Amino acid sequence: MTYRARSGRSRRTVPDSGGQPLWRQRDFGIFWAAQTLSFLGDSFALVALPLLVLRATGSLARMGLLTAVGGAASVVAAVFAGAVVDRVDRRRLLIVCDLVRMVLYGLIPLVWLFGPRIWLLYTVLPVCEAVGMLFAVGYVTVVRGLVGTAQLTEANGRLNATAATAGVLGPLCAGLLAGWAGPAAAVGVDAASFGVSAACLAVVRIRRRPADEVPAERAGLWRDLRTGVTFLYGHPVLRTLTALLFVFSFLTLGLNDLVIYHLKHDLGHADGTVGTVMAAGALGTIAGSLLVARVRRRLGFGRTWTAAVAVSGLAVAGLGWAREVPVVGGLTAVFLACTAVAGTCSMSLRQEVTPEPLLGRVTSAFWTIQYAAAPVGAAVLTWAAERRGTAPVALVAGAVCVLVAGAALLTPIRGAGRG
Repeated sequence: MTYRARSGRSRRTVPDSGGQPLWRQRDFGIFWAAQTLSFLGDSFALVALPLLVLRATGSLARMGLLTAVGGAASVVAAVFAGAVVDRVDRRRLLIVCDLVRMVLYGLIPLVWLFGPRIWLLYTVLPVCEAVGMLFAVGYVTVVRGLVGTAQLTEANGRLNATAATAGVLGPLCAGLLAGWAGPAAAVGVDAASFGVSAACLAVVRIRRRPADEVPAERAGLWRDLRTGVTFLYGHPVLRTLTALLFVFSFLTLGLNDLVIYHLKHDLGHADGTVGTVMAAGALGTIAGSLLVARVRRRLGFGRTWTAAVAVSGLAVAGLGWAREVPVVGGLTAVFLACTAVAGTCSMSLRQEVTPEPLLGRVTSAFWTIQYAAAPVGAAVLTWAAERRGTAPVALVAGAVCVLVAGAALLTPIRGAGRG
């Protein structure tokens, strides 16, 4: 297939960073601030949406079903997201995605003024998750366009770290706000954050890169997906990584619901305690995100990723057995630190080895396969925990995560290089 540069589009350009430190790069700085604010709002919704369901129904299974429905919509969107991202102006796409989520999440606190409407959550969340997948795929390509390949791991680590820093404050405030004004008000904060993010993105300039091209002949969406899958299959490390993350995501997508239910139902704590534990978990994400570039340079991709997955599995295994809030918070922090390390490593590797014209489609294919069974996993995990208890379910899920790490030692991931 031949490629041509984008034409007929008004697109802002900015000269190459020339190796400048990230903190001195104007456009990365604005993008960084916008996403930190957006993640601050997301951390409100992370606590508020499950609490809305739990307050109205008292059911962990209903919480898991909401997570599953949202996850399923995200998987469906991932099938087409890469083709869309590779065909359109990426900055404009991100802005539109933020504005759509601002409006839809903004509906929840307005409707809740007249009483709980659980059906609205099952309507709004899938649409927002689908739009969020479009944003996430575009986000990956934009970061590379902002900083270049050499600074990708550092940039991804900083974005994750500051997002997690916002996540420390967000759950604490969300827990307090949910206790005072109700969880619906906390969702309203999330809606406002998307508006701020859109405004910031409107002034970001993304470099035109020589390889930033689109197909001269428009292929069908399914053919575009196959293009991404073909690239993944042809790369030994990405192929194996995709398969192992398929299992890991199945086991862990519902973990947030499991922790909230454990705190509220098993241990009998209030909404504020949920926010405190989620904030403690965000501290783990900060630590993992700040350390990932240094650890990867020293140990290489393979050992870093494998160790992170193994330790995260151990943390999951202990969550259901923890009876004290500080222990739950500590294990949550360990889990999120390790998933931050593993996730940043895998995303950076994919950005580094994928040709620019294919980056959206490869990212889309990767996430489609990785999360294909995750919504089912979330529903199964929460259903089983409600009937059998959180302790045995968490133990089994954590043990299988450790086995995933062990399996990686028998694959090309083990020998993946340094840097």
